[in-house]
Amino acid sequence: MLSSLVSGLYCSNYKQNKNFMTKGILNLTLLLLVGSMFAVSCKGKTKKKTQEKTVVTDTIITENLKFCESTYPYNGGLLIASFGTETLNPLNTDGKGYIAYNKDGKTAVFIPVDGNLSAPKGMLEKDGYLYICDVNKLVIYNLKALKATPQVIPFNEGELFLNDIALSNNNLIVSVTNTGNLFKIDLADTANLKADLWCNIVGANGILVKDNQIFVTSYPADGVTTENNVVYVIDDFNIPKPQKLIDRVGQYDGIVASKDGKTLYVTNWSPAEVISIDLATKAIKNVDIKEKMIGPADLSIIGDVLFIPDLPNSRVIVKTL
Repeated sequence: MLSSLVSGLYCSNYKQNKNFMTKGILNLTLLLLVGSMFAVSCKGKTKKKTQEKTVVTDTIITENLKFCESTYPYNGGLLIASFGTETLNPLNTDGKGYIAYNKDGKTAVFIPVDGNLSAPKGMLEKDGYLYICDVNKLVIYNLKALKATPQVIPFNEGELFLNDIALSNNNLIVSVTNTGNLFKIDLADTANLKADLWCNIVGANGILVKDNQIFVTSYPADGVTTENNVVYVIDDFNIPKPQKLIDRVGQYDGIVASKDGKTLYVTNWSPAEVISIDLATKAIKNVDIKEKMIGPADLSIIGDVLFIPDLPNSRVIVKTL
């Protein structure tokens, strides 16, 4: 995701052997009878097998994508944020960013290039509005009037890498990776939305709110991984005290929870992978991704399917768990 990352890049076998020797008409008749019974049996099994659900894994979405950093489930499909630039620069201000929408195997442009987005990243929908992190501002689109000029909440100078966004009760939480600052935006006062400093976590990146806990991933803004670049948990929104959830260091980005809430899935840039974290035991495992990734970014989950944007490769990998 940071500019320093740019340099970093589906049956079964069936086998039968037959050796028949026929002696006389009786043996031939028996053979034909058995063969007929076998054919009927196989036909029934084949019919039953074709009725089983076939799960396709590790498929790829590339249509209408150009440096896609973030995904977000929406209206039975998937929103995908893309930079649209010729080269990968997550801090660009070219105004070429756009939002694509994938559904039923097709990816169309949802929010076109209108000059308001440059490097769109984390997204969140609430009450008919789409909130998008983009460099040093939060851009808010009215989903019922996408052609209208979006509302913009600017951030202070130096807060250059707005990355992800989550909702805790009626507060938005926005991460800024280069400063590690996390901001809260109270949605109660819709006419006067502003970002207030909430807490700080080194390299604050992906955010997940689950069961009143806030999980935050850490990515090193300068590309140098340290012992502080782990996954954190905050138990109290009102008194935010980040604690390390795991000690395994990495360059962590997106974070989601399984359908049953027992497992977290986290993307890591170094090495490029997706890991699972068992919340009960804190055990860490690698998710088997057949496609070689370079930069797995802000992933999403729908049911038991992960949608993993591989940012430098301009594609989203679809992995059924």
